[in-house]
Amino acid sequence: MTDPMTTPVLILAGLAAGALNAVAGGGTFLTFPALVWAGVPPVSANATATLAALPGYVGSAWGFRRDLRAEGPLGLRAIVLLAMIGGFVGALLLLVTSSKAFSAIVPWLLLLATVIFAAGPMLLRRITAKGGQGVGRPLAAGLMLAVAIYGGYFNGGLGIMLLAVFGLIGFADLNAMNGLKNAISAILSVVSVATYTAAGLIDWTHALPLAIAMTVGGYLGALLARRITRPALLRGFITAVGAAMTIAFFAL
Repeated sequence: MTDPMTTPVLILAGLAAGALNAVAGGGTFLTFPALVWAGVPPVSANATATLAALPGYVGSAWGFRRDLRAEGPLGLRAIVLLAMIGGFVGALLLLVTSSKAFSAIVPWLLLLATVIFAAGPMLLRRITAKGGQGVGRPLAAGLMLAVAIYGGYFNGGLGIMLLAVFGLIGFADLNAMNGLKNAISAILSVVSVATYTAAGLIDWTHALPLAIAMTVGGYLGALLARRITRPALLRGFITAVGAAMTIAFFAL
């Protein structure tokens, strides 16, 4: 029998995660642990959290549709193709990872995502301070493929990783970076979710309320985003949540 608290907790986590993703990112720090708490196995929880985040990615990508363009040595088609290939490879890697192995890897993935999220603004400042001078085509393709594989395997911290890679390969327009970040996140999620669904990893019972809550939370978060005058405090709060979740999973 399902715990009567499960659905309310998932809805609250989804609302908060959707709002966080709309404002600064980091929603996975809430949805993944919430699903594990609800009794969903870690591998399935990761797949289900990716599905729940998909509507928000699609909506955000649509909002930035007029800003979608490529800068640097890679064209838009090449970036999309690399994202699709990497997402599929990452999803396949998740499929061949046992629940025991994934449970051991998760704390380290959460730690990596938390550190990158916390260091994101500093990292992007350093990259953009170089005047948008990117790397060459082979390295740019390698970086894009690597972050796409990570995104197909584990969704946490994907947004800031994509922004960092875009900066490294020569992007200078922040709107273009944000637009493509959301579009690539959506593409990665579609490819990953299709693979997870074929393998039967999605927990549909918990996915539906979580996805609806994240969509609503994303809409509310977008409305509130313009009223936030101290985004550094919000980022600090999300980093603290990520650190707490990391410590909790290391302690399990």
